[in-house]
Amino acid sequence: MPEQTPAGVAGAGPVRDFCDAQWETEVLPLVRQHIRVPAVSPAYDPDWEAHGHLDRAVDAAAAWLRNVPLPGLRVEVLRASGRTPLLFFEIPGDGTHAEEAVLFYGHLDKQPEGDGWTGGRTAWEPAFDGTRLYGRGGADDGYALPAAVTAVRALAEQGAARPRCVGVFEAGEESGSPDLDHWFARLAPRIGGVGLVVCLDSGAGDYERLWLVTSLRGACGGTLDIRVLGDGAHSGDAGGVVPSSFRVLRQLLDRLEDGATGTLRPEALHCAIPEERLTQNREAAALLGHQVRGRFDWHGDATPVTADPEELLLNRAWRPSLEITGADGLPPTASAGNVLRPYTRVKVSLRLPPAVDSATALAEVRRLLETDPPYGTSIRFTPDRVRADGWHAPAEQPWLEAALSAASRACFDGADVARVGQGGTIPLMGNLARRFPEAQFLACGVLGPGANAHGPNESLHVPYARRLTASLSLTLNACALRSRTPE
Repeated sequence: MPEQTPAGVAGAGPVRDFCDAQWETEVLPLVRQHIRVPAVSPAYDPDWEAHGHLDRAVDAAAAWLRNVPLPGLRVEVLRASGRTPLLFFEIPGDGTHAEEAVLFYGHLDKQPEGDGWTGGRTAWEPAFDGTRLYGRGGADDGYALPAAVTAVRALAEQGAARPRCVGVFEAGEESGSPDLDHWFARLAPRIGGVGLVVCLDSGAGDYERLWLVTSLRGACGGTLDIRVLGDGAHSGDAGGVVPSSFRVLRQLLDRLEDGATGTLRPEALHCAIPEERLTQNREAAALLGHQVRGRFDWHGDATPVTADPEELLLNRAWRPSLEITGADGLPPTASAGNVLRPYTRVKVSLRLPPAVDSATALAEVRRLLETDPPYGTSIRFTPDRVRADGWHAPAEQPWLEAALSAASRACFDGADVARVGQGGTIPLMGNLARRFPEAQFLACGVLGPGANAHGPNESLHVPYARRLTASLSLTLNACALRSRTPE
């Protein structure tokens, strides 16, 4: 066992070596196993209980975890009828840590497989090219549990200082975490106080340094139904007399969005951007440059909405955006006859800035779409059951800021930590911020360029994941050492 200082400081070299070895022998095989389980989230698999895939994913992770040689490790799978299962673990600290725990959060459910997988790849069969591990749920978020536990174990193997750690890994995140309040109510006495929340379910600007995610957008949406006729009519007879439901749709969407710029019009969908985040955004844009747009698979001569990477990062993290993610009433082009269609129905999806209340935003969207319908047409907007507020990280305490910088430099060849806001949504983060208002937050992840979570060819950049695991271990060591010396 490598020799340690009396203060229990972990050696960066041994931590990196241990994490690399564990990824090779244990973590990578476990992530492969996870990819093979089609554990689609309940929002996309109403018969999830009968199919049993979520239970399989949770049980497999628990079985691995019960064999991890960490003194005092306790593992439990929580189940209740009609609720998604949850994996909970507790790892005692080294005996001198503060009472406040480090809370790890992640999820084991997945998005549907989707279409468009290339190179002979499929969603449910892992494929590793030496750098990237392809398959649904590897990067989002199957790697997180073994990575977190490996980070703790790297300290235990050295006899280095480590804090008490608890883990909450759910099976409903992709459905908006509908059961987490129930499970947290049961687990609260066992979790106790929390000084640091670690979420490994987010992104990275590149794979050259440790990235800290400072904010997440919220989300809301619904189904917009426009009806002008009971039955379709010959377009030669009805065209110019009956208003097209598609044209009405365009008018309604123009109430929400400037079609030329993509700017969302309602003030209720915007918020002020903190000066600190503007500065960090500027620094991230300088680091990433062309990579901000280069992470996407552009077709032909398509370009982003602006060439300015700073504005693109702000658009993604701190400004609202709209997408139509589905449609009904539109026949396939191969069988589309000359008919003025009776209705158009679309799925409206909105991403909201971190400080915008999703309920207020959704109410304003509904008012704008349903008020004063063009031509008196029948307009109905049905809000989605699931919505989520965004999240904005609290200011970093000096110990965490220093620890992240040191960890990044030690594990990424001298590159300092960078900070960026992310456009995705993790519903639990706002919940955790309210539950633990004094806690620090470490939100990070592996969803960098080419990861393509939720889409075809989702992939885990394994070299980055290894370095992230070692960086996390060193940060946990700093957390434990900090508790010994009051600020």
